[in-house]
Amino acid sequence: MRSTHKTNGLREDKNNEEQKQDLRQRQVKFTISYLIVSLIAIWLFQQFFLRPIIIQETEIPYSEFKARIASGEIVDLTIGQDRIIGTMRDRNGQEIPFTTISVPDGDPTLIAALDEAGVRYSVSPPPSPVGSFLLAYGLPLLLIGFIWYMGYRQMTRSAMGAGGILRIGKSKATEVKAENIGVTFNDVGGADEAISELREIIQFLKKPEQFARLGGRIPKGVLLVGPPGTGKTLLAKATAGEAGVPFFETSGSEFVEMFVGVGAARVRDLFEQARKAAPAIIFIDEIDAIGQSRSSTIQVGSNDEREQTLNQLLAEIDGFNTEKDKPVIIMAATNRPEILDPALLRAGRFDRQITVSEPDLTGRLQILRIHSKNIKLAPDFDLERAARITPGFSGADLANIVNEAALLAARRDADAVTMEDFEAAIERVVAGLEKRSRVMNDQERKTVAYHESGHALAAELLPYADPVAKVSIIPRGRGALGYTLQMPAEDRYLMSRGELEDRIAVMLAGRAAEQLVNGTISTGASDDIHRATELARRMVMEFGMSERLGMVRYATQQYQFLSGGVSAAASPDTLKVIDEEVQRIITEQYERALNLLREHREALETVAQNLLEKETVDGSVVKDALQGYAVTA
Repeated sequence: MRSTHKTNGLREDKNNEEQKQDLRQRQVKFTISYLIVSLIAIWLFQQFFLRPIIIQETEIPYSEFKARIASGEIVDLTIGQDRIIGTMRDRNGQEIPFTTISVPDGDPTLIAALDEAGVRYSVSPPPSPVGSFLLAYGLPLLLIGFIWYMGYRQMTRSAMGAGGILRIGKSKATEVKAENIGVTFNDVGGADEAISELREIIQFLKKPEQFARLGGRIPKGVLLVGPPGTGKTLLAKATAGEAGVPFFETSGSEFVEMFVGVGAARVRDLFEQARKAAPAIIFIDEIDAIGQSRSSTIQVGSNDEREQTLNQLLAEIDGFNTEKDKPVIIMAATNRPEILDPALLRAGRFDRQITVSEPDLTGRLQILRIHSKNIKLAPDFDLERAARITPGFSGADLANIVNEAALLAARRDADAVTMEDFEAAIERVVAGLEKRSRVMNDQERKTVAYHESGHALAAELLPYADPVAKVSIIPRGRGALGYTLQMPAEDRYLMSRGELEDRIAVMLAGRAAEQLVNGTISTGASDDIHRATELARRMVMEFGMSERLGMVRYATQQYQFLSGGVSAAASPDTLKVIDEEVQRIITEQYERALNLLREHREALETVAQNLLEKETVDGSVVKDALQGYAVTA
């Protein structure tokens, strides 16, 4: 343990010494360059600015000066040590100032010539050498020295400051004192399993001797994985709040700089700060920024800075042996665990992984209760119903919806937030803002009405589709001219082949309704076709739901918690079969939706007319339109 600390200290001292040496070199270069430029500037200043100002007289040669004395053109003059300054008459009889250079050893005939010509003259005493120096060089040098001092000091201060060279290797982590955290597990909802795992960490921080007594070894690192917005950062902060220890929060991107070695220096500094504040918790958010697998980075080109930072992080975790009574826990969060380097996840490093998934019904109810504490709800507000109609929403989504509902209620000057406000907030988050300024002509409104009616009827008629909550032809969001809002009745974790096919059929039912009513199609189904194609492709490439290809996975990349397209690793012949199977699924479900709407044409007309009159209808209108029909698949 001591040797590790000593090694780290020596590394840091060496790094600081190198930085100081670099600063001294920069200071010397700055001084030399500034001196050269200053001397050139003084010479140019004296030659082209001061000399024309100081020497304003007409300069004549000494021989001409003697000739003008003899001709009586010199009026008066003053004899100086090195120059003669006076007044003479020009050819027009005007008096003009002149100057000439004195003879270095003196001219014994000059005084006699002046007396003979009757010229008024005087002799100036020789100037003081000190005064001449101060006037000619002292003031300019003083000004140059002042400017150099200010520049030198600014460079040194910037180097010593937060953004300077001596601070560039310092960690940017934010230290939150234990008394200032203000977050506990009571502020976290929908993560009971993760909290139960983290309570062991808290016990270790509070009572480390309890584990040391039996020879147990607490995990050095805890990795929180899960989709964005599920509360990973909040869980880490709550862990520190429950344990009552300092919390060092930083992001993986703050270690990455353009200079090689800076990230590693910041890692060393972060761990050193944690050692001094132990017991403490280090939390690195978005650790995938520095923990990406090195094998994957080699394929696209090496990144020395990133790799050095990762290597330093691994070395610090391995050698991070603090005193038994001053433990430090390293926590990290990511939503891309599949790209992390295996060395980071091995035993002895981040050997404990806790998945923080999207909340279930009970979790959503807990989250809504937490975020509605400071919200004035209407007496009839049903939190349980609010939790039921928000499946698939993360904790961040629910917090945003509660806030949007409060804003909507305040906008209409209500005394409390109602369920109508909550449902409107869901629409706003899911579908986007209403675009009532976007005016459609009668034909476009009719097309959109039948399009959305097709979606709604297919959703109600197909056995595995989610029920319809609301249908609207009011433009929303980015380019959406209408929408059909479906609310799942329950949380789903598995999807059967029939459920996926029903979803595709519902997506394509809008285009089918356009073709059935208008005899033509429009561009309004672009997004529907995109989503249906992606789902069909996943059925073929990931889920093995193709008889021709069998139970083979062809998808090569698919993020665990992030959405994104997939690519296929297969031969050209197999890729052709994949495209044919995707086309078959799309065609079959489109024909299925078209036949379904053709059988329920009267209901389609009823729903569409209601939309044209009211613009927005709820799911009950769709159900009423289907009364008397036998529900068929």
